Amino acid sequence: MKNENTPASPHFISLDEAEGMTEGTRITFLPGVQALYAEALKNICFVKEVPIIRALHPLMGVDKETGEDRQARLYELTSQTGLPTMFHDEERPRNVWIEQLALAEKIGSPSSPTLISKNFEQRVQMFGLCAVVLAEDGLLWNMRILSDGPLGRKYGYSEEASAAAPAKIAEVITLIDTCLNRQAERGSRYLVGNSVTAADIYWATMSMCVMATPPEIMPATKQNKGMLKGFAALSKMPGIAKVLSKRIEDHQRYILTTYCETPAVLGGDPL
Repeated sequence: MKNENTPASPHFISLDEAEGMTEGTRITFLPGVQALYAEALKNICFVKEVPIIRALHPLMGVDKETGEDRQARLYELTSQTGLPTMFHDEERPRNVWIEQLALAEKIGSPSSPTLISKNFEQRVQMFGLCAVVLAEDGLLWNMRILSDGPLGRKYGYSEEASAAAPAKIAEVITLIDTCLNRQAERGSRYLVGNSVTAADIYWATMSMCVMATPPEIMPATKQNKGMLKGFAALSKMPGIAKVLSKRIEDHQRYILTTYCETPAVLGGDPL
């Protein structure tokens, strides 16, 4: 794995280095992998013009050589093991998307877009849309319980929950499509109001799990090629494929190429 310090191959510091720093915004990543919560936070920070320092997120499981839990140190530092962890200056670490968003909004450049709506009615809409994509029983949650495995079990996999997941994923996509259609009738390209919000950034990023994205948006690496294949397969599931409109695709491409860093910079080993 390359660990240079160039735009195409960014440097990753260790978890202990990230925790020990007293200045700067440090976020944990898996090099070469577009882990979607981490990728979404990276995109949020990019929009807010928050410079980030990348840290290595420990893998799940037990180290074969030492027999130790690879994520024990992360748990010791943060009382959880989820990806990503966000450190900023000497403040406490943030591990939940809503807290990470609030921090990015606070520390972002004054000239950057406002991602949390000032209007409270629009804020309700924005956070509601984010929740059905990011929160428990939302799009990503149900995507992860489609199959049995360590990650699926972490999110409560069962045969019953897995069987119900495709319909829930399709319902979220349909909700987003309906919202985009209603907004288009009002002359807006965005999910809420007339400007980009966190709902657009989070949805555009997370929707990559149900749409095959071109390399000019998401490059292939040795580390993510299986994930990209899996996401492309999800887009072809009958219940999901029938609700993936051109409007959904156009919005994703517009948001990612207009507001986010594309092609995505992942590190790892490019193909």
